[in-house]
Amino acid sequence: QVQLVESGGGLVQAGGSLRLSCAASGRTFSGYVMGWFRQAPGKEREFVAGISWSSGRTDYGDSVKARFTISRDNAKNTVYLQMNSLKPEDTAVYYCAARFGVNLRVGIDAYAYWGQGTQVTVSS
Repeated sequence: QVQLVESGGGLVQAGGSLRLSCAASGRTFSGYVMGWFRQAPGKEREFVAGISWSSGRTDYGDSVKARFTISRDNAKNTVYLQMNSLKPEDTAVYYCAARFGVNLRVGIDAYAYWGQGTQVTVSS
């Protein structure tokens, strides 16, 4: 059974940094895409970043490009989201998700597995 467990969220001032982790277990993730999504109160869940587990190819949402970096550690079965230059509008619950496939930017319905989420709050 696939499990995704996020960690690393918290409260940070604007301009600061956080690194989120997503520990994945339950299967081999070769051929999978791992994604980070976020959902702010009253808003829809949006794509933040995605990475191909096999190739390392990445993609980012427009609002986080040049500030966030997604990476993976195959040995630890863990995906990271390094978030720099954080803004108050980055405040949201951040979710890790996994799906079998190659397309990095697809809708949330395409993802089969989700973590429980971790809260990120950026104060102004």
